[in-house]
Amino acid sequence: MDVRDSNGTLLASGDTVSVIKDLKVKGSSTVIKRGTVFKNIRVDEDDNEHVECRNDKIKGLMLKTCFLKKA
Repeated sequence: MDVRDSNGTLLASGDTVSVIKDLKVKGSSTVIKRGTVFKNIRVDEDDNEHVECRNDKIKGLMLKTCFLKKA
């Protein structure tokens, strides 16, 4: 399956993406601000709507691809 960002660009593991909208993190009081950059994302081939990202504050963060764009 192809994993695509909000603009339709193909995403692969190891890519760098940025967030296009402020996002509240479920189960935490943390907010991910627009423009935050995540490096070395991990794409699951079975799930084309989510990618795994790492943040200093939150480990194992799963983000929807509709809120990401390739940087």
